[in-house]
Amino acid sequence: MKVTKLIKIVLAVLFLLCLLDMPYGFYQLVRFLAFIGFGYLAYRAKHENNNTAVIIYAALALLFQPFLKIALGRDLWNIVDVVVAIGLIITLFPKKSTPPRTYL
Repeated sequence: MKVTKLIKIVLAVLFLLCLLDMPYGFYQLVRFLAFIGFGYLAYRAKHENNNTAVIIYAALALLFQPFLKIALGRDLWNIVDVVVAIGLIITLFPKKSTPPRTYL
């Protein structure tokens, strides 16, 4: 399994676990791991020349960074966690490329 897939799976599971009533330290750990994970995903996307993914992963790294807390409220954070988890799961499945059409 590729490292990027593993990171996406782990982060998606952690974000979904954030929906449960967990101790505050768990949320801090998730933010730290998300910051590192999204930073790595942005780095890998840069090497693959996928600028859109770089911007998305960098923005997510900034959103989940553990140094300056962004106060969105529990309900809004739950929505963000679910949306990001679904987005990560979707990116696990590559798009099927369609062959170019040939016109006769």
